[in-house]
Amino acid sequence: MRVAAVGIAALLLLAACAQDTSSRPSPPEELPTVRADGDRLLLDGRPWWPAGLNAYQLGTRWEVNRGCGGQVDLDEFFGSFPPRSIVRFDAFQSHAVHRLSDVLDFSALDAVFAAAERHRVYVIPVLAPHDSDCDAGGYKQADWYVSGWRDPLPGHVLAYDDWVATAVERWGSSPSVAMWELIGEPEAATCTDDECTLERRECAPGGAGLLRDWIGEAAAIVREHDPDRLVTVGTIGGDQCGSAGGDFATVAEADHLDVLQYHDYDDAQFLEQRLAQLSKPVLVAELGVEAGPCRGTTDRAAIVDRTLTRYRELGADGALLWSFVPDPRPDECTYDIGPGDPVRDVLRRHHRIG
Repeated sequence: MRVAAVGIAALLLLAACAQDTSSRPSPPEELPTVRADGDRLLLDGRPWWPAGLNAYQLGTRWEVNRGCGGQVDLDEFFGSFPPRSIVRFDAFQSHAVHRLSDVLDFSALDAVFAAAERHRVYVIPVLAPHDSDCDAGGYKQADWYVSGWRDPLPGHVLAYDDWVATAVERWGSSPSVAMWELIGEPEAATCTDDECTLERRECAPGGAGLLRDWIGEAAAIVREHDPDRLVTVGTIGGDQCGSAGGDFATVAEADHLDVLQYHDYDDAQFLEQRLAQLSKPVLVAELGVEAGPCRGTTDRAAIVDRTLTRYRELGADGALLWSFVPDPRPDECTYDIGPGDPVRDVLRRHHRIG
């Protein structure tokens, strides 16, 4: 009799649940694929103006890789954004190489994509840097864009082309991917000494065509493994080798390149010119405004508010601040943006769909 009573109770409970759906959680909000239409970004067929953050160190896991910057609580970080926000982060090969065995270990980057999906936040994975910050291999000179990208660099397991294919194949099914970034801040330059400082670099002849052709080939690899996602490249937008002046428009002609970038640390002096040159979306993927002893975070938030308004008026297609850190340095004047920074409220106000 006891078993029968339990069975009847269970049936009654199931019937009640079937009739009363008011307490059921709503299904997760879908993340539609980001599109480009002319010089606009679209989300679900509506104009999208993303305002988000850079967080380069999301893939740092000291027990797995050599890391870069502090470790971040991924659920806490992504959970602090409203759904359909956007974050740009480093998805470099070095973050997928185990620090002890020097073999591929994707677990640290897997965790980033999984957390973004759980909180329905978009990401822009940057697949490589031009220099060696947070990655192995050193500064990429002009000849790397000719053929060196098909050979593994020191400290890498895979050549760049194989890394792109591997990364996009692995994470291309993630609904959180807004667009793939081929490389951050490329230049067509040659070093004249071992230190390869900015003052010791020379622009390679035909640099614009070199970058354009390389972008087209690299972007074709992305298209092969993820044909529906946008492709971007981390152009600074200033007077860099291969993209200064009219060369910026030449680079923008690359096959399969959907979105150009502008990086603003100098009052956007070239932005209006770049926007006038292109009929593709231009995302201000890095905006750096310092705070600390030199400026309070509330004052910085006000500057960012005015700057994002100006970007929109000029015709830019969104902006991402540089950069979130879990442990900001209040005694130094830096670009650090901590978890409770008031500029986060500014981003929420400027992030728009429709």
